[in-house]
Amino acid sequence: MKESIGRMILTGSIACAISIGAVRAQQGTPLTTEQREQRLQTEKELESVAIIERKVMVPMRDGIRLATDIYRPKDATGKVPVIWVRTPYNFNFWDVRNGLPADMKAALTAVKRGYAYIVQNERGHFFSEGNYDILGAPRTDGYDAIAWLSSQPWANGKVGTTGCSSTAEYQMGIAAMGHPAYAAMNVQGFGAGVGRVAPYYEQGNWYRGGAVQMLFITWLYGEQNQVRPMFPSNTSQEDLIRASKAFDLAQQLPPVDWSKALWHLPEQDILKAVDAPRGIYADAMPIETGGRMIQRTPSDPAWYKGGLYHDDMQLNLPGLWFMSWYDVSVGPNLALYNHVRKMAKPEIANEQWAVIAPVTHCGYTRATEDTVVGERSMGDARLEYQEIVYSFFDRFLKGEKSPRLESLPKVTYFTMGANKWQTSETWPPAGAQKITLFLSSAGHSNSLTGDGVLVMSSPAADKPDTFTYDPMNPVPSYGGNVCCTGSAVQAGAFDQRKMEARSDILVYTSEPFKEGTELSGPIEPMLYVSSDAKDTDFTVKVLDVYPDGRAYNLDESIQRLRYRDGYDKPMVWMEPGKVYKVDLQPLNTSNYFDVGHQLRIEISSSNFPRFDRNLNTGGRNYDEEKGVIAHNSVHHSKQYPSQVTVTVVKHAAGASAGGRQ
Repeated sequence: MKESIGRMILTGSIACAISIGAVRAQQGTPLTTEQREQRLQTEKELESVAIIERKVMVPMRDGIRLATDIYRPKDATGKVPVIWVRTPYNFNFWDVRNGLPADMKAALTAVKRGYAYIVQNERGHFFSEGNYDILGAPRTDGYDAIAWLSSQPWANGKVGTTGCSSTAEYQMGIAAMGHPAYAAMNVQGFGAGVGRVAPYYEQGNWYRGGAVQMLFITWLYGEQNQVRPMFPSNTSQEDLIRASKAFDLAQQLPPVDWSKALWHLPEQDILKAVDAPRGIYADAMPIETGGRMIQRTPSDPAWYKGGLYHDDMQLNLPGLWFMSWYDVSVGPNLALYNHVRKMAKPEIANEQWAVIAPVTHCGYTRATEDTVVGERSMGDARLEYQEIVYSFFDRFLKGEKSPRLESLPKVTYFTMGANKWQTSETWPPAGAQKITLFLSSAGHSNSLTGDGVLVMSSPAADKPDTFTYDPMNPVPSYGGNVCCTGSAVQAGAFDQRKMEARSDILVYTSEPFKEGTELSGPIEPMLYVSSDAKDTDFTVKVLDVYPDGRAYNLDESIQRLRYRDGYDKPMVWMEPGKVYKVDLQPLNTSNYFDVGHQLRIEISSSNFPRFDRNLNTGGRNYDEEKGVIAHNSVHHSKQYPSQVTVTVVKHAAGASAGGRQ
């Protein structure tokens, strides 16, 4: 691929990226002289335009107090709206390790635009009191914080929220509580806030198809710290501010090579094996959900006691939803967006906007004029996110007309391959058509050199493809739609041919496209499978194959067979010699297949450590140290029509695609 000055390789980051909702990355990163001067000047300007109140300890209904920093305009002629950012991450205003102010550009921008900008730590983190649970549970903390903020004498009674990843994912659950002051939410990379939204049953990114997504193991290593320094409850605000210039309370844990650590068995002891702090991953904790997350099944009642949003909750709030094609949760994100548009009050349903970018987790503003995600160039993937966000808030927090928002279609999505932004009023785009392709082979689709093909009709006779799945030698994750796994997996699009040399990967490829074809929408695999194991997994990966052979991954999924009848149904087991129908949860993409490109489907039984390994025993998996080898088959015939259904979008000749070309 050609090099250019603007080229940037985008990688996933759990820390947020959007300027308005960003919580600063790890403080203490060495700074250049220019960066140090910029920080000092930003703080100086902020002091000149803002009334600043730091380390305000806001009380919750149970007496626990949350550390809060407040920045509001000095020159306001009346009461001002609030932009509230709640986060588990370090927002200390003083960069202790560099000995100067932190990057305060987000607060300065908001204040100069006429907003109060409020940053608050979740319960159980940094200066905030209490015990930590994911999403800042209990949800009542969010309700209480909005009530406190909106009742301040300088506030106009309207609160909006913004942020990416864990600085976004609490928003839907709190919105469902219906506080009248909560006026608008901007959620970015918000997968871990989605509990059960049909057809996904992920419980906050914890599962995909019933398999554990291992990203949370690496993430919780740095988050579940509950043995931590705390100040006495009677410490004055002045002393807290003074102390925060010496102690930001950010832990500095020993580094871990997660590419090795995630192999540890039993799975429930992975964090224990690296001497992580005790906490919610595997230990009982004094919180409503009880902790012990790794021991839960997808239907465990504990998932409904925390901060997750589920599809039986009302959500009547204007929303601006940012997603990305190489994030861990784009499918559930899109499902929730569509759910709100369908189930909210009509006037609120019409106040939902989605932006889907071709980047990794929270990588929106890192896009450049030559955006490279993994190994694949997406071209110019920039978008004026800050203007879109503030136009949204101007309308719903200030009540002002917002030309940028008025001109924004309900869905703005980036089509990879064509490398352009496009627009639609729905997702999938209007006029999208479903096309089904069937798996076929002579029984030898193993590896790239096999005979697997995708065809328009199912073969007459069943010639199943069989492979061996050894949990001790799983298919390694290579790129993909993932985040937060440290050194274990790099997110993005990578040429999969070296992976396709493995005999435990079945490869099915279509004929070359004779005309350019856009796939935008869900991709739905349905397989007929058998195994000699009591329980096993099946994985699916969708790829764009270039004429020169490069095969770039678009999305991937997995299904644990014990949950094939439903995640809230009794678990079911396999019997040797029997064939079972399996519907995998939809994959999602927007990709243009140019003339000569091919669509490819890979099938296996592991994608590790993107997903945890099924040890094939039919046991609890999380507490097992040994697995058994499974001999797994995919069947394809008139009787067993294994298939993949894709969503094809045809644009009218000469129609504008919208956005940047």
